[in-house]
Amino acid sequence: MNSTSSKNSINSIVVHGTNWVGDAIMTVPALRELRRLFPDAAISLLTRSWAEGIFSNASFIDEIIVFNQGKSRIGSVFDQSKYLRDLKFDLAVLLPNSFRSALTAKLAFIPRRIGYNKDLRGLLLTDPIAVPEWKNGRHEVFYYLNLVAEVEKRFLGTETVLLSAPDTTVEVSDERKVEARTRLATAGAEMSKNIVALGVGSTNSRAKRWPAKHYARLNDRLQSEMNASVILVGSKAEIDVSNEVARLSKRKPLLLTGTTDIGQAAAILSEVDLLISNDMGLAHLAPAVGTKTLVIFGPTNSDTTRPFSPNAAIIRENVECSPCMLRDCPIDHRCMTRISADEVFRLAVQTLTNE
Repeated sequence: MNSTSSKNSINSIVVHGTNWVGDAIMTVPALRELRRLFPDAAISLLTRSWAEGIFSNASFIDEIIVFNQGKSRIGSVFDQSKYLRDLKFDLAVLLPNSFRSALTAKLAFIPRRIGYNKDLRGLLLTDPIAVPEWKNGRHEVFYYLNLVAEVEKRFLGTETVLLSAPDTTVEVSDERKVEARTRLATAGAEMSKNIVALGVGSTNSRAKRWPAKHYARLNDRLQSEMNASVILVGSKAEIDVSNEVARLSKRKPLLLTGTTDIGQAAAILSEVDLLISNDMGLAHLAPAVGTKTLVIFGPTNSDTTRPFSPNAAIIRENVECSPCMLRDCPIDHRCMTRISADEVFRLAVQTLTNE
């Protein structure tokens, strides 16, 4: 196939986005590369409503198509496929591995559909891609980049996608940053101090949570010894654990958990000095918007799912049973309980003072 004619035949691309905040950030390098490869094509991102807050200022996509399963105008597979069919896309790039995403693209009659050949969906794709052997050994950003690399080879006949360092940077407009500073000040943050955000929850795994009593001790030391203003951040599902941290704290942190959508959270994180969190979506979002981040890892694999950014550092204890990938620890949660508040405080001081 002639690469020039192939490139010219791709005027509109729809990318089916992922379902979790952390995964969405890890797809950013792939989306950037897709834009570089097809600078003149219209690129639309099909994604859930929460992701608008991440990609609303993105320079590498032209349109966000929102869906919420069963709730919006294009909530079901048939509604989505009809909506996409009317837009007449030339190419669908399916970042998730789900059967549903492949079926939607097939029913939309999109002539080229590329994605990984998983979950019995190979027959729904025009370009099924074998899952790479290194899938469980390399960082997840390369899994998504590899898919775009296959697009490049098949349509352009070149192989440049994997030559440069992946860029997970997410843009936040100046207007959104001003709004975030106002929100922080209104909540009681002293803007002249270092502002430290704590992400004390995790919506899909209790085992990923560093103990609330440790966060409370860390908060007290940050406030008393660093004179920092401390805020708690997270989703509505994490309000209970945030309340527990606040209850155990001698010096009360500011509670912003559950008060923001993901776009507002992104803007707030862009204006704080440091995020300390569990392995959660905000741990990927904060470094992507330029904020120094310390992530406490326990049961999950930091080699493949850590924030892919020079702004992020990992804190973990090497124990014999980690990473176990379990959502609840069946023994003593040693991978997390052996990480002390004093150790995390020391690293926070080093990060804030650039030592």
